Amino acid sequence: MPARKAPTVAEVRAGGQPPGLKDRRNEEHWAGRLYMRTASPYFSWLFLRVGLSPNQLTYLMIVCGVLGGVAVALVPSGPAGLVAAAVGALLIQVYLLLDCSDGEVARYSERTSITGVYLDRIGHYLSEVALLVGLGVRAQGAFESGGWFELGLIAALGAVLIKAETDNVVVARAKSGLPAEPGTGDRALRPRSTGLALARQIASMLRFHRIIGAVELSLLILAAALVDVLVLHADGADEWTATRVLTVAVAAVAVLQTVLHFISIVASRRLR
Repeated sequence: MPARKAPTVAEVRAGGQPPGLKDRRNEEHWAGRLYMRTASPYFSWLFLRVGLSPNQLTYLMIVCGVLGGVAVALVPSGPAGLVAAAVGALLIQVYLLLDCSDGEVARYSERTSITGVYLDRIGHYLSEVALLVGLGVRAQGAFESGGWFELGLIAALGAVLIKAETDNVVVARAKSGLPAEPGTGDRALRPRSTGLALARQIASMLRFHRIIGAVELSLLILAAALVDVLVLHADGADEWTATRVLTVAVAAVAVLQTVLHFISIVASRRLR
């Protein structure tokens, strides 16, 4: 049997990025649409040549995401802290790349699986938790008190609950003998109350919830670290105010978003 011809990048892109992939409203990240889906087919081509499976890429994605959280926690302040934040942001970019490539490799090679979907979901849970906890450790600093680490834990718990709220819609529908998604499409996402629908639309436009996402948060941590080095440490200050303000912000957003997301789901037609 002749060996299968090695694919070209164009073939990987065509097979791994079917029409409409970038338009998935609730699944495709803005960074994927903006730049990563342009770069990822080249890496997917390389991964196929090397022989890595989709699930192996997902495991690597999880490792990079968790290490991103570890990196920002290791060195909390000073120039070295800025380097640590930059390493964390870079690892999250690799995490995003692998998140794109594992699906592209799976679709091109026709190796999609339920296990792959499960691992992908777990990877997002672990990576966001690691980064939020890492931010709490970073804000706390070495041998200091003040509840900053606890705020990071609160934010991590909120991020997990938000994802669990979404995933449990599918679980509830499956246990009730219903398809995973309502046949009414986007209409099912809208709350039945006009007031709630307007509030949901405003919240969606503001997109404040994105600051607890791994990609956005890693960049915000890097920006806060830069402010701390250039502004706060110029006079020898020991307070990392920008990082701590960010920690308070993500904790507040996580708590608020958890409540609003729950209300939005219960008030929508997704559970009908």
